[in-house]
Amino acid sequence: MPDLEHEVFYRTARSGGSGGQHVNKVETMAEAWWQVSATRCFDADTRERIEDKLKNRINKEGYLIVRCSETRSQLENKTLALQKLRDLVALAIHKPRPRKPTKISRAVKERRLESKRLESAKKQMRRRDW
Repeated sequence: MPDLEHEVFYRTARSGGSGGQHVNKVETMAEAWWQVSATRCFDADTRERIEDKLKNRINKEGYLIVRCSETRSQLENKTLALQKLRDLVALAIHKPRPRKPTKISRAVKERRLESKRLESAKKQMRRRDW
């Protein structure tokens, strides 16, 4: 997979949640912004696949945004956000192998029919003839 790092820019903000004074004054949350439509890392088909698979995560301007506020270090959060972005893109460009339909074997069909015959016979034995 090509390196997206030179096309990504970061924004920082204050992390939410508990943490006291440190959280309220230090911008440790990192957002990695990557513009999918303007990327030169992938060809048109791959870019379309990414846009299709990640359409719920791409904003109106065409940016894929990944946020990370797991650690207290801004640098670590930036690297984690970039890694999450790479993982998302890798999942989006993955082509699943086509499924080969399998045929039901004759033995399986016969087993099913035999079990139906046995159930039918069992229920016939339960019937009362008046």
